[in-house]
Amino acid sequence: MAHKTLCPYCGVGCGLEASPPAVPGKATNRDKEGRPIWKVMGDKSHPSSLGKVCVKGATISESLDKNRLKTPMMRESLDEPFRQVTWDEALKRIVGKIKTTRLVQGPHSICMYGSGQFQTEDYYIAQKLLKGCLKTNNFDANSRLCMSSAVSGYIQSLGSDGPPCCYDDLELTDCAFLIGTNTAECHPIIFNRLRVYHKKNKDVKLIVVDPRKTQTAEAADLHLAIKPGTDIDLMNGIAHLLHQWGLIDSVFIDEQTTGFVDYAQVIESYPPELVARNCGISVEDLQQAARWWGESKRVLSLWSMGLNQSSEGTAKNRTLINLHLMTGNIGKPGAGPFSLTGQPNAMGGREAGGLAHILPGYRLVKNEQHRREVEKFWGLTPGSINPQPGLSAWEMIQGLEQDRVGVLWIAATNPAVSMPDLERTKAALLRSPFTIYQDAYYPTETAEFAHVLLPAAQWSEKTGTMTNSERRVTLCPAFRPAPGSARADWEIFAEVGRRLGFEQQFDFADSEAVRNEFIQLTAHRPCEQRGITYEILRKEGPRQWPCAEGGEPQPRMYTDLRFNTPDGRARFAAFHSRGLAEPPDGEYPFVLTVGRLYGHWHTLTRTGRIDKIQKMHPEATIEVHPYDAEKLGITEGMMVEVRSRRGWCRFPAKITKNITKGTVFAPMHWGAMWGDRTEANMLTHPEACPTSGQPELKACAVRLIPVTPEPSPVNSEESPVPSLTYSPS
Repeated sequence: MAHKTLCPYCGVGCGLEASPPAVPGKATNRDKEGRPIWKVMGDKSHPSSLGKVCVKGATISESLDKNRLKTPMMRESLDEPFRQVTWDEALKRIVGKIKTTRLVQGPHSICMYGSGQFQTEDYYIAQKLLKGCLKTNNFDANSRLCMSSAVSGYIQSLGSDGPPCCYDDLELTDCAFLIGTNTAECHPIIFNRLRVYHKKNKDVKLIVVDPRKTQTAEAADLHLAIKPGTDIDLMNGIAHLLHQWGLIDSVFIDEQTTGFVDYAQVIESYPPELVARNCGISVEDLQQAARWWGESKRVLSLWSMGLNQSSEGTAKNRTLINLHLMTGNIGKPGAGPFSLTGQPNAMGGREAGGLAHILPGYRLVKNEQHRREVEKFWGLTPGSINPQPGLSAWEMIQGLEQDRVGVLWIAATNPAVSMPDLERTKAALLRSPFTIYQDAYYPTETAEFAHVLLPAAQWSEKTGTMTNSERRVTLCPAFRPAPGSARADWEIFAEVGRRLGFEQQFDFADSEAVRNEFIQLTAHRPCEQRGITYEILRKEGPRQWPCAEGGEPQPRMYTDLRFNTPDGRARFAAFHSRGLAEPPDGEYPFVLTVGRLYGHWHTLTRTGRIDKIQKMHPEATIEVHPYDAEKLGITEGMMVEVRSRRGWCRFPAKITKNITKGTVFAPMHWGAMWGDRTEANMLTHPEACPTSGQPELKACAVRLIPVTPEPSPVNSEESPVPSLTYSPS
């Protein structure tokens, strides 16, 4: 029997069907070591992916039994080896440490860093434990590094979080505007839908904005290879032309928005010649992009980390939404601002309150009414939920540096690879008085910094729900036993809650009971989900929210052109471009940008253990433009040392015209376990968007040093560094 479920990788949310290794009449499905593995195929009935699946989803079962953490482990200090312990021993130590730390340092010294790998039920119980019962808002997730700028952009412009579009819009649009997303590699299944539609309809335009000529850009009618950090210049330049040409929806602006006058004044400062020069593109290409946007009846924009991972992340998101508002391209089929979620359940995390500034049901911790609603529902004393946002992911690192964190609980994520400024991050993790690390795999890079390891059940081993980029909720059932004594994340959180004395708050028979409670907190909220129960999902399949009890799912938001603001109007926002937080200079003349590769995902915890993917992407490389390579004497395959103000890496060179002059690219996947000095985040800085707290992982200043064949000194920090007289134009 095949089990219908959801792919646990990116936010596309592809439906999968998993069949047992042994099926009557057929040979047992095995990996190359002879281990029986489940056969995974695309689910043709899943409306988001229609049976399609990429290499990651197709090979997911190959990682399930490799290097699993099967029992709790503990040690007193980081210089000791781990020893196996029982769950009771591990939980007693955790509960004792939480109690002591609350008493001595207060609740704000307790932090949890979670993940878009969580199911919604995991996220929800974690919020109840920390924000409700432990009275600390210090829960953040790696969505802070991924989607938090999109969250703040939607909230400020439209009144609440939530992508207003759906995947069907990919096949209804007249013009697709992709900026800051290599969709072909990072969200391949929805890009395939768009590409097929685009090829069949010659009048449909595809515009791609990216400093690299990616597989996404190769399919475009117009590729704008802008300089990193000039996104706002470009979008304000397009707006300038739309306004000048009168290609705006004046009725929509007057009746459904506020703030256009101030915005119109700002875009006056972005004439075509100036914008083209700043962005490094031609005036003609800028005009073509603006004309296609302005003359199309339905414009759909797609974006991801390229906009979000920026010190101007919220401003970039809002500037893109401005273009939709000034042309009325929202709330109708084929149109709207559509952020592509990075992780399989980052959306579910946002719904459940899984960032330091939010609460379940798209509520804000700063909003007194929102806090009271949640306190009452959870049976807590008024005032239990702190009115101030908790620590963001990077603020937790700073808290460790300042000895303000007494307990750090990390679950389903690998910050010892994914955080910016990794040397500083690792030094901070070493200072933690007590770190709990909860994961399905061992070893990982972050396990090196833990005092307690807790084995977590993962995809296929626990039942829960996940929400993809188009707000579609899918039920993911357990269909195989978890190895050893691994437990679902929500079960671990609930058991700790009960042992801390909150038996009533954590009295759940199963994950269905958890979801039934959570969806009550979505009642009459923008992310209404009372019509999306396990029973309905089992009977009718995946469903989109908003979906009221007894109601029908709504594929699009804002179809009535009423927004989730007090006056029902969307908000224009006027921003001038500030550029990169760390621009290149004479000492560090290149901009490094980082990103994903098609086959790999995040920090290789799963994909690094799959042979087919490892052969597809055997090593990390650094992409360098031929012009820059010639000036520095770099040849194809030569080892190149890449230095920033924070650290250094080494990669073999990949010489390609697909990268803009003065810009270099490296993948972010390889941590210390998988390569030698290939941790790209050794180079990146933690400067973040002041509104979203999302770091500018997409750009930092570096220099390139060709490595001679002679043996390098053991300590490269003491090696002579040649001065560069060349600066890229």
